[in-house]
Amino acid sequence: MKLSRDTWVLPAVAALVLLLDRVSKHMVATRLAVGQSWDVAPWLTPILRITHVTNTGAAFGLFPNWGGFFVIIGVVVITAILFYQQHVSTGQWLVRAALGLQLGGACGNLFDRLTQGAVVDFIDLNFWPLRQWPVSNIADVSIVTGTCLLVFLMWWAERRESDQQAIVDSSR
Repeated sequence: MKLSRDTWVLPAVAALVLLLDRVSKHMVATRLAVGQSWDVAPWLTPILRITHVTNTGAAFGLFPNWGGFFVIIGVVVITAILFYQQHVSTGQWLVRAALGLQLGGACGNLFDRLTQGAVVDFIDLNFWPLRQWPVSNIADVSIVTGTCLLVFLMWWAERRESDQQAIVDSSR
């Protein structure tokens, strides 16, 4: 069985996300106490700070104290991504990248839940429309970005298919 070049997109993206997530969380956890903030730059302070918090819920602080449930969900999501990626056609490297973002993020947060019982969050955004936005991390951002990219790609593929069908129908 010969593997196509884009087969490596998913594991490469997932590994990069997992690496960035682990390194960033380690740096925050070893340099800031829980609840402590650090200003990246004085001019960024009104919109971005690094704030160390822990999260027992889902992405962006949703459903706090459901940690055990989210361990199960994480395992199911990781399994589903690994299964689904086997059915992605050659040449769909953006779909593989989206799945890689989701897989890397899911693995990063699952690692925290299994080793610490909570996820380390630190990206503290505070600008319109994100006022009072829950603190997040690279894994959360990757999951959301991968999901949005996958939804867009599915919409785009359906739109193209619909346009092609309309052309076929009009030529009859």
